[in-house]
Amino acid sequence: MGGPMSANDALPWIAPVLDLIRSAVAADKPVLGHCLGGQLMARALGGSVSRNPVKEIGWGEVMVEPGPAADDWLPGLDRFAGFHWHGETFTLPLGSARLLSSPHCRNQAFVLGNALGMQCHVEMLPEMIEHWCEIGAGEIERARAKGMTASVQTTAEMALESPRRIPALHKVAAHLYARWIRGIGA
Repeated sequence: MGGPMSANDALPWIAPVLDLIRSAVAADKPVLGHCLGGQLMARALGGSVSRNPVKEIGWGEVMVEPGPAADDWLPGLDRFAGFHWHGETFTLPLGSARLLSSPHCRNQAFVLGNALGMQCHVEMLPEMIEHWCEIGAGEIERARAKGMTASVQTTAEMALESPRRIPALHKVAAHLYARWIRGIGA
């Protein structure tokens, strides 16, 4: 899942997590990462993690990249409103396919076998958004003060959009998780 730390931080648990991800993917086990989890997956599999040109916070358009990965993971979907809360991004690991992108962050999700690494969030609940807005209010204010108003919503904007966006987001999540679960039987 996500977290305020970076996948590049020198924390004692990061190296063992990277090893676990590499082992699971090599064994074709299903692996799933959201935000920091997706960044850790990318790093474990040979990609890199660095600062995104802008922070992405709040609701924003996510485009499904046409191709075999989209046909397998999100058939018939070309875009949706995803939830974002990140300032870093990842490069695609060798052999992976880009699944999702956004106007502010090119790599929103990749697939590699039964592994799905995501930058954006599809697992959101109203309570999560409310809590993140409470603890992240200062981050939002600082980003917007630096001119990141196109990629960073206010807490009021997020709250206003959440009731209509969350049900649609959960449908996207259901498709992604159903495909991911198929990998368990592989």
